[in-house]
Amino acid sequence: MNAVGAEIWQAAVVCFAAVFTNNILLSYFLGMCPFTSVSREVRTAAGLGGAVVFVMTSTCVLNWMAYHWILVPLELEFFRFILFIIIIAAFVQFVEMVIDRYSPKLYQNLGIFLPLITVNCAILGASLFMVIRDYSLIVTVGYGLGSGLGWLLAILAMAGIRQRLNESRVPEGLRGPGITLIVAGLMALAFIGFTGVLS
Repeated sequence: MNAVGAEIWQAAVVCFAAVFTNNILLSYFLGMCPFTSVSREVRTAAGLGGAVVFVMTSTCVLNWMAYHWILVPLELEFFRFILFIIIIAAFVQFVEMVIDRYSPKLYQNLGIFLPLITVNCAILGASLFMVIRDYSLIVTVGYGLGSGLGWLLAILAMAGIRQRLNESRVPEGLRGPGITLIVAGLMALAFIGFTGVLS
């Protein structure tokens, strides 16, 4: 296997690991605010999850390029936090305008949580993990895509469970955020079962 093939294989492994064994939401608990708030309906959760997949994959690639092609040559690595946040904010603004233009109903359903993707710590966390783990560009694409898909999988599962809970008898004291956090904890425990499969 040549170097490019090996790198593509590594990207696929990292992508799979980011979805299951190192799920950015259920393993590191990054991005919990929109996760608990927007997971009331499957359709809205799918819309936000799709936006997060797109934003996370794109900003990981853009931040990799900015870090390795601008900050490292200029020896300005300590500016990575500021630069990453600026890139993420600009890209989220672009996604917000596109969704508003082509899907106004989804834009209204997401409400304040669409611009809050900017401060979704999972987006910034993925970019920082990419730098800390010294991923190549191809592996970064796999990691960004896998992290986004993992977040999407988690919020879709939560939305499906919460829709079923609406038809169930939940004790009065656990309704709302209480049962949501309990379900999130149980989902995180379930994902621990994948630990050790891939790292």
